Amino acid sequence: MPAKRPPVPLSRERIIDAALHIADGQGLRRLTMRRLGDALQVEAMAVYHHLPRGKEALMDALAEHVTAVRVDPGGSGAAPSWQDLARAWARASRTALLEHPGVLSLALVKPPKGAALISIGEQTEQLREAGLGDAAPAAVRALRAYVLGSVAVEVQQSGWADPDADVVNARTAEGEREFEQGLDALIAGLGG
Repeated sequence: MPAKRPPVPLSRERIIDAALHIADGQGLRRLTMRRLGDALQVEAMAVYHHLPRGKEALMDALAEHVTAVRVDPGGSGAAPSWQDLARAWARASRTALLEHPGVLSLALVKPPKGAALISIGEQTEQLREAGLGDAAPAAVRALRAYVLGSVAVEVQQSGWADPDADVVNARTAEGEREFEQGLDALIAGLGG
C-alpha cells in the first residue's frame, strides 16, 4: 500500500487560487465559504484562520489579486516613454482581469487596497518620472477607468456570464483590437 501523502498546508495563496477557480467556473454567487472549504478539502472554518473577516476579507483579497498589477519599466537601454509605460500598465491590467472574469465585478466596486494600492502608486510615480509630471494621477485614474470599462464590455459581449453560452474565455482578437484602438485614443488625449 502506497504511503499517504501529507495534506498540502492551507495558505492565503491556496485559498485565493481555489476561490478564483470557483468564481471563474461557477460565478461569484456560487462562491461560499463551505464550497471553498470543500474545494480545499478542509472545514470551512479553517479558512477563517487566514482570512479572519471571512467572506468580506476573501472578496477584498480577490479584488486585490486581479488589480495588483506590476510593470517593470526596464532597466536596460533608454528609459521608456510615459506612453509606453501607460500601454504596458493597461495591457497588464487587461490581461489580469480577463484571466479571472468571475471576479471582475469585485474589481469594479471594491476600493483598491494593499498590493493594488501600491501598484497604483508605482504606476503614478513611473508615469510622473517618465515625463507626465503632475498630470500622472489623473492619467492613472483615466487609464484604470478605461481598462475596467473596456474589460467589462468585452466580458459582457463574450457571453461569459450567460449560463447557457458556450464560452471558454472572454479574450478575443476583436476585443484586443478594439482595446488597443481605444488605448491609443486615450493616450493621445492624455498627451494633448
